[in-house]
Amino acid sequence: MNKTILLVDDSATSRMKSRMLFGNKTNYDFISACDGQEGLEMALERKPDLILMDVEMPRMNGLETCQALRKNAETRRIPIILLTMRGEDSIVKQGMASGCTEYMVKPVNEEKLAVVVKKYLE
Repeated sequence: MNKTILLVDDSATSRMKSRMLFGNKTNYDFISACDGQEGLEMALERKPDLILMDVEMPRMNGLETCQALRKNAETRRIPIILLTMRGEDSIVKQGMASGCTEYMVKPVNEEKLAVVVKKYLE
């Protein structure tokens, strides 16, 4: 059975890059959301196996979305990988405090991301 990955990013380019990175993996299905609010709604509705999420987004940022997902019993255990341009220690600490599973700084090393995704999905 295929694993579902939810891509939450306000950049269509980033969503497309993530899809292309895993495009040759036929055992992954992708769904996407263009901001944190939509990502939260989609996660509650579809219960993805993994969430790849940007931090800086309109309406609801990745940290707020992460916190909301962790408070909900149905989404509490979904691995969340935050992807962001912001690598400062204080921001990384905020990311981890929000409940994310992994925190990666963009531009993300594709091989490293693939290894992390595989770790949580297999």
